[in-house]
Amino acid sequence: MNFKLLPLMMVGLLSFKPMTINDPNGDNNGNGNGKKVTVITKSSTIKSKEIAAVTKTNLKSDASSNLSAFDKLVLSEYLDLDEKKFDKPEMESFKAAFKGYYKLKGEGKLNKELLTIIDFTKSSTERRMWVIDMKSHEILYQTVVSHGRNSGMEYANDFSNARESYKSSLGFYTTAETYMGKHGLSLRLDGLEAGINSNARARDIVIHAADYANENVGKNQGYLGRSLGCPALPYAVAHDIINLIKNESCLFIYHADQKGYLTTSNLLN
Repeated sequence: MNFKLLPLMMVGLLSFKPMTINDPNGDNNGNGNGKKVTVITKSSTIKSKEIAAVTKTNLKSDASSNLSAFDKLVLSEYLDLDEKKFDKPEMESFKAAFKGYYKLKGEGKLNKELLTIIDFTKSSTERRMWVIDMKSHEILYQTVVSHGRNSGMEYANDFSNARESYKSSLGFYTTAETYMGKHGLSLRLDGLEAGINSNARARDIVIHAADYANENVGKNQGYLGRSLGCPALPYAVAHDIINLIKNESCLFIYHADQKGYLTTSNLLN
């Protein structure tokens, strides 16, 4: 067989059927504390780039053997996302977010089946924040979001956990309580990763609305207005998003080029 043709052959050919797999939170042998996860997906056309993003391989052998049980679960969840209103996040950011979400859920640290993803790989002029209902697979919101002023101009490339750095921080957070601040309704965040975002509460890193977090600002000056490190949102959606995701839902801030974080995070490895 010409394995170079496999990605092309898989387009339109590969679809998933109902299957039962071990919970990926189990041991290295795939055992999931006795739990089983049933994955049922509708027939879908799978693009080769999506498969490559999940497997991180060149598909040099039989395609089905390249997809682990967890990869199949991720791909199933990704393909089932409802795209009627909004675009999907990139596969790689979703896979990382889902992995951490799944671990946190298994540890009982989440109170809501909601996953918020911010992809700082993208330009600040793009709608790079998603709020996803993990039960219904519906993308509830997709919006622009600001990064810290010392993380970069149009793109966020530099991150910090230090106080007064005025930089954004990567990684997994749980949302906490709300309060009324100078920006109106605001949402406190608890960073879950030591040395990465664990100072979020001490730094007053919160989700809030801001005039500079507006698509028109981005169009006029080529980049969104920047914060002191907070993920700031447009006033048009901030209030509703904050009330939706508050009280122990999962937030994940991602950047594809931050390999140091991606390869060492305890929630991703």
